Amino acid sequence: MAVSSSFSASLSPAERAAYGKNARGRAPRSSHGGFEAARERPDPVDVLERQSAARLPELVPVRYGRMLESPFRFYRGAAAIMAADLGPLPDTGLTVQLCGDAHLLNFRLLASPERHLVFDINDFDETLAGPFEWDVKRLAASLVLAGRENGFTAAEQDDAVRACVKAYRRRMREFAGMRTLDIWYAQDDADRLRDLMASSMDREARRRTAEATARARTRTYLQAFAKLTRATPEGRRIAPDPPLVTPLGDLLDDPSAEEKALRGVLDGYARSLSSERRHLLRRYHLVDVARKVVGVGSVGTRCWIVLLLGRDDDDPLLLQAKEAQESVLAPHTGGERYDNQGRRVVAGQRLIQTTSDILLGWTHAVGLDGRPRDFYVRQLRDWKGIARPETMDPGLLRLFAQLCGASLARAHARSGDPVAIAAYLGGSDRFDRALAGFAQDYADRDERDFEALAEAVRSGRVRAESA
Repeated sequence: MAVSSSFSASLSPAERAAYGKNARGRAPRSSHGGFEAARERPDPVDVLERQSAARLPELVPVRYGRMLESPFRFYRGAAAIMAADLGPLPDTGLTVQLCGDAHLLNFRLLASPERHLVFDINDFDETLAGPFEWDVKRLAASLVLAGRENGFTAAEQDDAVRACVKAYRRRMREFAGMRTLDIWYAQDDADRLRDLMASSMDREARRRTAEATARARTRTYLQAFAKLTRATPEGRRIAPDPPLVTPLGDLLDDPSAEEKALRGVLDGYARSLSSERRHLLRRYHLVDVARKVVGVGSVGTRCWIVLLLGRDDDDPLLLQAKEAQESVLAPHTGGERYDNQGRRVVAGQRLIQTTSDILLGWTHAVGLDGRPRDFYVRQLRDWKGIARPETMDPGLLRLFAQLCGASLARAHARSGDPVAIAAYLGGSDRFDRALAGFAQDYADRDERDFEALAEAVRSGRVRAESA
């Protein structure tokens, strides 16, 4: 999977650094400060409606309802709008595998296959190759919006952004001096995070961090199994909770044909796994399937919970099969095109994450409407610790911003050229200050787009409902 146009194994570190510094001619670091919408900027509601056309129509109002809870919730569902805004801007040409939706809630504690807690990016629906700064800008603006939601001052918001970008810049400089394999092996496990942040945390922050780590270890597949299923005369089955969780049998008059098709989907998915993991999957048998509403930006895409059992009803495996559509970045990059969007997501995740779910795979299926669709598959909820920015004070948001910035640098260093990116960023805080200006301007733009959606609902142009 070729990503970086700036990297070549035949170039010396000095040549790679020169390439990075030369990128300042295309996009000076100060040019990233501030945001002004293009004159021909598309209407934000039109962008959302074009996305919604490919989604389940009965769930689209739920998506809009969730986005209208706050400007920050709107932002989480508006990756396509931001991609359209970033596309026309001058860019560095320093290409990495982008997360594509790097807002702060897509960084969290996860379980490694060795059952260690690590801090990493978690959402890859929009992953694609592109300029490194696009991810940094999306993360920066999310910090401002989270700060505004908490009532923080503009200075406190800027402080979080600058801390984030500084951590990104300094971590990238570290990677620029490291051996290639050492970059690939680098990860942020819970112990390392504790050591990194110890000097910056007060007693209360340390207590809350310890609680978050302990809570993540309780969010296991068994907890999900207990919450999402129930005992029935036929055995363990997924519990209905419409419209959020709807068993397949409640969606179809005759689910037997669809169940047969789903078995074929699982067979196709199994072929994307390595041989030893196919062997593991064969230890389980399919028991039940349900449609699940997920997230904010993903509401309306097809997402299925698949319940499999091994030895007995107390030996579960819960998989999530989520529809993968074209990345919102694709119209704005000249990047690689994929014959299967699920494969794009999986390939991007494996490239960005230091450790991925052992059952991560992809498949292709014909949906209930008879149309072919791509899916990626992973385990449902396994040791995930999710940030709660609404509970953070300015100091804790700043600390979390540092973690996110450093983690994003590690992700980008795996796929891009850390020497070139570090040389572009340099040793001063010029890029940090520029991104703080961008984040404030873009948060203003997001709030206006939020109001545009609210007005579209008031006028009857679109419909929103809570769920």
